[in-house]
Amino acid sequence: MVAFLKYSLIRLALFAPLFVLFLFLGLGAVMSVICAAGIAFAVSYLFFQEQRDEATAAMRRRFSGKAKPLRTAGEVDDAQAEDTLVDANPDVTIRTDAKPPAADPSKTTGQNG
Repeated sequence: MVAFLKYSLIRLALFAPLFVLFLFLGLGAVMSVICAAGIAFAVSYLFFQEQRDEATAAMRRRFSGKAKPLRTAGEVDDAQAEDTLVDANPDVTIRTDAKPPAADPSKTTGQNG
């Protein structure tokens, strides 16, 4: 993921000054964006192949389905606690894909009833 960030920052560092230059030259906002993006793309494509390949490899690893999920320490602790409870109580069934039951409108209290 660091490689992707590095490559993105290189492209941004190419795009931003070109955009400002084209605005200063009076091309207008839309044409400045188009020209700066085209030149930044060409320069990064021609001269930063190694960084681009590293970024591509990092994205491929991340989205291949084999990468480890990114979890916080709290999420890992919660998952371990749930696993422990399920292992200790085999008669309990957990259905995370089920929708919660709808509330019965006759049992709710409201201002009209």
